[in-house]
Amino acid sequence: MTTLRPAPAPAKRASAPPGSGSLTPTQRRLGRDWRLATLFLAPMAVLVGGLVLLPIARSAITSTTERHGSESVFVGLDNYAALVDDEMFRTGVLNSFVFTAYAEVFKVVLGLSAALLLHHRKRGRAVLAGLLLLPWVVPTVVTAFSWRSLLDPIFGSVNILLTDSGIGPLLAQLHLVDSWPAGWLSDPNLAMPSVIMVNVWKGIPFFTVTFLAGLKAIPADLYEAATIDGASAWQRFRHVTLPGLRHVITVTVTLSSIWTFNNFDLIWLLTQGGPGDATAPYVLVAYSKAILQLQYGAGAAVTLVMLPIIGALVFVLVRLMRPDTGAPAPRKARTEERFATMRKALPWAVTLLVTGLLAVASPQIFWKALVVLAVILLIAAAVGKVVSTLQTRGRRRASSVASRLGSGVAIAGLLFFVLSPLYWILVTAFKSEDQIVMRNSDLWPTPWTTQQFTDLFTLQPFGRWYLNTILVSLASTLVALVCAALAGYALARLRFRGAQSFTVTVLLTYVMPGALLFIPLYQLLIGLRLTDSLWSLMLTYPTFTLPFATWLLTGYFASIPVELEEAALVDGCTRLQAFGRVVLPLAKPGLLAVALFTLTNAWNEFLFAFVFITKDEYKTLPVGMQAMITGDVTPQGQLAAASLLVSIPVVIMYAFGQRFLTEGLTAGAVKG
Repeated sequence: MTTLRPAPAPAKRASAPPGSGSLTPTQRRLGRDWRLATLFLAPMAVLVGGLVLLPIARSAITSTTERHGSESVFVGLDNYAALVDDEMFRTGVLNSFVFTAYAEVFKVVLGLSAALLLHHRKRGRAVLAGLLLLPWVVPTVVTAFSWRSLLDPIFGSVNILLTDSGIGPLLAQLHLVDSWPAGWLSDPNLAMPSVIMVNVWKGIPFFTVTFLAGLKAIPADLYEAATIDGASAWQRFRHVTLPGLRHVITVTVTLSSIWTFNNFDLIWLLTQGGPGDATAPYVLVAYSKAILQLQYGAGAAVTLVMLPIIGALVFVLVRLMRPDTGAPAPRKARTEERFATMRKALPWAVTLLVTGLLAVASPQIFWKALVVLAVILLIAAAVGKVVSTLQTRGRRRASSVASRLGSGVAIAGLLFFVLSPLYWILVTAFKSEDQIVMRNSDLWPTPWTTQQFTDLFTLQPFGRWYLNTILVSLASTLVALVCAALAGYALARLRFRGAQSFTVTVLLTYVMPGALLFIPLYQLLIGLRLTDSLWSLMLTYPTFTLPFATWLLTGYFASIPVELEEAALVDGCTRLQAFGRVVLPLAKPGLLAVALFTLTNAWNEFLFAFVFITKDEYKTLPVGMQAMITGDVTPQGQLAAASLLVSIPVVIMYAFGQRFLTEGLTAGAVKG
């Protein structure tokens, strides 16, 4: 997940503690708090350096080699040159670009719409937010399984529902689908739009939560002033809401784009890159070369060739998230002014460029996406126009009724889209095998039975997978909390040389996708003989949990008034005691938010577990559930029961921790 607040610059950190006296020469050179900073940052530096930076450096070396038998031979840049003529690689990059671009557009539109609907709702906001959060919470393997079943061309409920309602044949007449019933995941023209839709379904909650936190951070007096000046709802949205959310939207989309572009698990679980290579991302190409063909050099080249793109995005993030450090010098002010002008024009330039590329790269999807977006925007504009007209004519009661009605219909439609797959999992888990095969009582089991749960534990090592997942998730979460709390406090409060560079390194490792790491980490684990063991996952999971946890807690610690800590120092506490007795208790919301995010990420992780683990006894739940599908045989009932048991613990945690999650995001991510 993401954090949207920059770490404070050293100049903004706490003032010198009372009674500190003059600084020694070493303190002047390395910073007043360099000793304590070294102690606090050491655990994270070791983990990040050993599990992220060094593996990437090793991957760069590996990319210049080629495996001949049991030995690797240096080939220079031959692996990179070979990618120019590699049709599979070009298709993978194109698929990743198309998948990412369309998914981000729809996630922004629907996520912002959901956030606005919830922000203006006075009753039931917490309940609705909790329901909309469910797709984000449930594991990716559950998402893929439920949608695979729903989109089945013959037995899937989507085709049946659209046929019975007459919408399906209408889609065929409008040429939005080539034929009916549609083969959503088996038709080359529909597979990519279907995978995009599932990614949007899973990503809407993340965008909704971050946008909702951003909306709460916009001062209410700005809206009041705009209303007094006679601004309409659209004008308030354009001139207050969008500028207030510009930073949040930019950073959220940038981070989400990195994750989506490097997505592997969802696409693999839905289509395995098919039909043909219609949905194969570039990560799948790297996996095929490195893991299946054992050509580590070629696989490493596939992942590293994307580093310039990631580097450009990281540069944008660093500039966006760089804090103000006081009044700039005249020359620097002119530079910042030019950059601000470029920043305002950049979104429009990027939008035009991406639109043009999409029109050329995927004409079949392009016009269909335009139709869907146009329908959504036209409906929203029509409702807004009706409400505005009624307000202008002084019919405030009618305007309020129309606004509530439109909002209610929109929320109902969004909830139907979000909850339908989850409802299908629930009812399927309690059907007998005969009901599933014969499709009797499709929407309501008659009678309800626990047969699938019994078969799951007797026919599959599900209990072992469950225990493995709990152990790995708890271990990685504990490591992330301890190391991130120490490092986050050091970056937010302590003064030492290199603080800003360390912060940038945290950001770099935070956005570093697992696609760049799984090949060198796999080689490292083979060398340490840790493959096919839980230690391989406990050792590598901090690569994607620790940087996030540190980044969020840095922002959260910075939001705690420094005067409270200084008061503890005046009362005789050491800096370490003030950290443990004052700062940590006040940071509970941030710590709980980190724990929820890191635990969920570890619980859902698929790529590392899929690559590093092959034995059933060490598999985690996502990999174990994927292994239950053999060829065309899919035990739908058992998978539905497993999905329910996998999702329930995380849903319960988010239900109880939702308040702390929102507070942690608001204070540590977007506030200020």
